[in-house]
Amino acid sequence: MEVVCIQEDAFYALFDKVIEHVESKRVDQPRKWIDGDEAMSILNISSKTTLQKLRDEGKIRFSKPQPRIIVYDRNSINEYLESKAYETF
Repeated sequence: MEVVCIQEDAFYALFDKVIEHVESKRVDQPRKWIDGDEAMSILNISSKTTLQKLRDEGKIRFSKPQPRIIVYDRNSINEYLESKAYETF
């Protein structure tokens, strides 16, 4: 049996990297690309026209993997909502 000794700072840095790696592999993390219904739910809108307007104006990112399929970037939707947030007094 071998014993490996490392400095305390190096141990905690390694530990943080392991946690970061495990967190990135978690299954329950939200998907990056979502469909229109989920995007409308997050944005709290009920009109597909409003969603298309946000897409056409470049306010939210989207991808078109197939001709009739459009998916939206969850992070860009969250950034859009944050840009519209008001700070409290």
